[in-house]
Amino acid sequence: MEQNSLLTYLILIPLIGSFLILFFKKEQANLIRIAALVISTIAFLLSLVIYFQFDSANSDFQFINKIEWIKGLNIHYHVGVDGMSLLLVLLTTFLTPLTLLSSWSSIDNKVKEFTFFFLMLEVGMLGVFISLDLFLFYIFWEAMLIPMYFIIGIWGGKERVYAAVKFFIYTMFGSLLMLVAIVWLAVYAIGPLGYFTTNLIELYSVAPQIPMNIQIWMFLAFAFSFAIKVPLFPLHTWLPDAHVQAPTAGSVILAGVLLKMGTYGLLRFNLPLFPEASILAAPYISVLAVIGIIYGALVAMVQTDVKKLVAYSSVSHLGFVVLGIFAMTQESIQGAVIQMVNHGLSTGALFLLVGVIYERTHTREISDYGGIAKLVPVFSFALMFASLSSVGLPGLNGFVGEFLILLGSFQSPILNSWWFTVFAASGVIFAAVYLLWMYQRVVFGKVTNPKLEGLKDMNAREIFVLAPIFILIVWIGIYPGTFLKVSDRSTAKVVKQIYNPIKVSPVELGLNQSKK
Repeated sequence: MEQNSLLTYLILIPLIGSFLILFFKKEQANLIRIAALVISTIAFLLSLVIYFQFDSANSDFQFINKIEWIKGLNIHYHVGVDGMSLLLVLLTTFLTPLTLLSSWSSIDNKVKEFTFFFLMLEVGMLGVFISLDLFLFYIFWEAMLIPMYFIIGIWGGKERVYAAVKFFIYTMFGSLLMLVAIVWLAVYAIGPLGYFTTNLIELYSVAPQIPMNIQIWMFLAFAFSFAIKVPLFPLHTWLPDAHVQAPTAGSVILAGVLLKMGTYGLLRFNLPLFPEASILAAPYISVLAVIGIIYGALVAMVQTDVKKLVAYSSVSHLGFVVLGIFAMTQESIQGAVIQMVNHGLSTGALFLLVGVIYERTHTREISDYGGIAKLVPVFSFALMFASLSSVGLPGLNGFVGEFLILLGSFQSPILNSWWFTVFAASGVIFAAVYLLWMYQRVVFGKVTNPKLEGLKDMNAREIFVLAPIFILIVWIGIYPGTFLKVSDRSTAKVVKQIYNPIKVSPVELGLNQSKK
């Protein structure tokens, strides 16, 4: 097997960079900011190199790097990407420098610590998306919790400690169940393979042969952990608190990337490892996804805090992604993957804009605004654009993902009911209601709040942060093929793994491994 170290370099750049930043003096705040921006930009440029070298016609994992780690347990440092994980890697490296740039003026205390944690967070997120060893995946999954906990807990709002602790406990509880399931899988592999392994590719051959009654428990252990992270209704209660209390940069990366780790986990682990259990659970999880779509939208409608409104919109939008995953058609899974990217861009932009106006007014109450179109026309246009993207206006990115998900769920042989599609489609209408109503109350009308007088429009830095996101929103909306072709073969492979899992006899597996 040919080794490729590009993904390892991608991990090492923010990892080494974060520790280099610790050597700066805390008084050198601007220098620290510039260093972090340069480091994260280099990581993004390297991810582009990986993208251009990626062979989209190949469904296998590429850029594989496998190094022996814990010899006694046959655990390896094993990384690689396919079309699905590559898109999420690009999303992570794309949003990180933009988010750091957005916090240039808003984070003015403990700048060194903030940038350290932020780069470490990037390491954790990238590690989750590229890990091909379950133990390594778990390490990155847990490691990501720590910087996010501190970002919310130190630089967040008044209730930041409560929100950070709630986020940590929720995620940690789910993770422990996943750890038990990982150990059980690795021990089970001893039977057919003759040795303990946490290698994901090997487990793809072994796990589908687990007896159905045990497979269900394994499925639930993984699914529970990922459902908390998504978050799937009714496990969503930590999210609004975390979003509202987190600093703008934390909210952007939380919505943009962290939530996708849950949906990615369902796609990468649950469906291929436990296909029979996945098929059995699909209607029930799809019901929860549809409830989440409608519930998130209805609760968003009654919010008075604009940040909380956007937070509940995430619950609704990610319900679409989960529905797409468990409809288990290639169209729906393609839609789910592209919608993960879309949500990262659209909701990331909305949180950035909430941060822009909050920096100036120090209020997030919708009632404190009104009539600001006359005062800040550039901001008003940007907010309209991001809102329409989130609504799913044809020609913008959100439409593509939602259309594919609805199409796939309608055709789904597993769900076998068009009611899922009907109820999910109502979420699109509700999204238009709460976002456009919010926009109308914030932007139009007369300026009644005297504190808004002299409100300054977006500066060059803020426009520069949003411009690349808006370009991608239009690009995906008009020509989604650029991104869909990347994940096409990988999603087809997942569908094949569900309906035709690799069924190899224990003897054959043993022989195959001995040849290796």
